[in-house]
Amino acid sequence: MSGGTLVRVHTATTPPRSGTTPVDRRVRRRRLGPGRRVPFAILLGPLLLLALWTTGSATGIVDQRVLTAPWTVVETARGLLESGRLTESLQVSLTRAGLGLAIGVVVGAVLAVVAGLSRLGESVVDGPVQVKRSIPNLALIPLLILWFGIGEEMKVITIALGVLVPVYIHTHNGLRGIDQRYAELAETLDLTRATFLRRVVLPGALPGFLLGLRFAVTSALLTLVVIEQINATSGIGHMITLASSYGQTDVIVVGLVVYAVLGLLGDGAVRLLERRVLSWRRTLES
Repeated sequence: MSGGTLVRVHTATTPPRSGTTPVDRRVRRRRLGPGRRVPFAILLGPLLLLALWTTGSATGIVDQRVLTAPWTVVETARGLLESGRLTESLQVSLTRAGLGLAIGVVVGAVLAVVAGLSRLGESVVDGPVQVKRSIPNLALIPLLILWFGIGEEMKVITIALGVLVPVYIHTHNGLRGIDQRYAELAETLDLTRATFLRRVVLPGALPGFLLGLRFAVTSALLTLVVIEQINATSGIGHMITLASSYGQTDVIVVGLVVYAVLGLLGDGAVRLLERRVLSWRRTLES
């Protein structure tokens, strides 16, 4: 072992005391991270909010005429489930959000690959996507109604337009962030274009794509809320709009809770997928 190696080993460990076990400083450095993973961490914050809400309602701090008590919301949700109204509305909303999300993710990913792997593709694709990025979906709804009517087609397209932008932005950024040395190594090894895409581009773009997917799930739900409260005769948003007309605060809160649960489950599913797919990365998240 060389002298330099001996010096590095000495600086990485605490000098042993007599009768004690030497402590490796490299293990201590891991304690500077976020700590051990907390089981069901994604539920901890919402459960604390629920506890505050319940306590406030039970003690009278929160006026139940302003915000319905949690136990009343549970009772109302049970009644809506037994009547089939909540189940039917949930199925309609999930179908719209799922179709729009799937179309938007595919279109956004394809556009990102075209723009990310080709300067010519970027010059053609990036400008229109940035234009769409600066125009909120709410401003496009009147035009989309004129083009596609007020049916399901308009709603799905509106959700897809809201989804494709975050997928495009983050996937494109992930592609352009791939280290140039990997491309040079692939050329040195004389890899084919298909092998280069499979072995280098796909793993390099996955972190950005999955981050974009997290934003896309949220964007799909936000757009769903808007279109179901403006032009819809079914869905959770329509149920909330009707409840607002009749002053049914408990039904409104049930709809909002459903949206919140959908968002939480969607984000949790993507984060779980991210941990499984990117298990090879050594980050603070792992």
